[in-house]
Amino acid sequence: MTIRPAAPADMPGVARIFAHYVTTSTATFELTPPTAEAWTEKLAAIAGAGWPFLVVTDDGAPSDGVPSAPPEAVVGFSYVSAWRPRPAYDQTVEDTIYLAPDAVGRGLGARLLARLLDDAAAAGAREVVAVIADADSTASLALHRRAGFTEAGRLERVGHKFDRWLGTTLLQRSVR
Repeated sequence: MTIRPAAPADMPGVARIFAHYVTTSTATFELTPPTAEAWTEKLAAIAGAGWPFLVVTDDGAPSDGVPSAPPEAVVGFSYVSAWRPRPAYDQTVEDTIYLAPDAVGRGLGARLLARLLDDAAAAGAREVVAVIADADSTASLALHRRAGFTEAGRLERVGHKFDRWLGTTLLQRSVR
C-alpha cells in the first residue's frame, strides 16, 4: 500500500469508492454520486487552495492472504478543505476519508488519517473538524477518536436520506 498525493488519473477510483457510500449508506449526505470529472474539479480546487488530497493505492501484493486490488488501484482517499468560507476560518479545515469496502479493517484508515493530519498541519491548518454523518457511522467515529479527535457538538435531524432524518456529530482536533 502506498499513500501519496492524488492526481487527476486517480479520480475514477475516487468516484467509484464514493459512489458506493452515496448509494448504500448514510455516511454521506450526498444523494447523487459525483462523476470523475467533478472529482477532478474538486481535486484542482483543494490543491489550488494548498490543502492535501491523498489516495492510498494497492501495490498488487497480497496482504495477510487478503486478495489485493489491481496494481495502483485506488483503495482509499482523504482530503481536507475549508471549514467555512469566511477568512477568520482560514486555519480550520474539514476532513473527509473513505476506503473501498474491501479495504476496510486492514489499518489503512488510521494510516491515511495520520498522514492527512500531518500534511494538513504542514499546509497551515491549526484545527481539523470531522463532520460524521449519522450516529450509526461507528467506524468513522472510532477512527477519529483513536486519532485524538474529541466531540465538539451534535446537530440533530439536519439531513434526510433513505426516508430517515439524520444528524451529524462534530469532532475536532488541533494539529499544531
